[in-house]
Amino acid sequence: MFKTRLLSGICLVLILGAAIYMGGFVFWTLLFLVSLIGYHEFCRAIRQIPLGEKYRPDIPEIMGCLSIVCYEVVMYFTESPKNLFYVVIGSMILFMLTYVLTFPKFDSAYIMQICFGILYVVVLLGCLYMIRIRERGIVEILMVFISSWVCDTCAYLAGRTFGKHKLAPVLSPKKSIEGSVGGVLGAVLVGVLLAYAANGNPLIYGAVCGAGAVISQIGDLFASGIKRNRGIKDYGNLIPGHGGILDRFDSVLITAPVVFILVDLLVA
Repeated sequence: MFKTRLLSGICLVLILGAAIYMGGFVFWTLLFLVSLIGYHEFCRAIRQIPLGEKYRPDIPEIMGCLSIVCYEVVMYFTESPKNLFYVVIGSMILFMLTYVLTFPKFDSAYIMQICFGILYVVVLLGCLYMIRIRERGIVEILMVFISSWVCDTCAYLAGRTFGKHKLAPVLSPKKSIEGSVGGVLGAVLVGVLLAYAANGNPLIYGAVCGAGAVISQIGDLFASGIKRNRGIKDYGNLIPGHGGILDRFDSVLITAPVVFILVDLLVA
């Protein structure tokens, strides 16, 4: 299992790294596919359909996929936050219309949950593309993954070595306060090293990566909470040893917009 997890993790990093480096249409296409798959995983979890069981998207989920297509196309061709806002509002209206026209087939709580999935998976993940198209986009995206994946690795190592006090004993019994602190400190350190390598401000880079690391752990616990509520172990099985897209990108989802905002405030 460890070898499988390691190999799939290396492949994931290589594919993602190549797409980030090339940027443009290549990176946009990858995020488009990841968004569709992640949204599918989210909807499947909400409907509590086991991974091995045959699954067919329902009407609200199909409407959600149409919204994703519109959002991604507008994001690529206009790169305008205002136009993206229009798509989000249009998507909400589309979900309302779907609920009205199919009433009483779908519960209102379900409609709101999958509508939230658009914001949670697609809009937040789309911040990676909005970061990449900026002048120092590659460096800023590295800050996102330092805040999430590097933090996660350092938290695991610190927790295994020093962990004694539970961080969230009911929600995630294996996570410790010591591991959490170690993850943040690790992210800060690597962020400072990135600043020196990229001719940035070490204080700002460290602060952004540290704040992002704190938020990333909240995102990780949030995704774990959804899985516990729905009685599932993983969101998917696309990435061997890691689970699905949401299992691997759960912390990235919330970290990307936070880094996007903090860089805007502290660097621009």
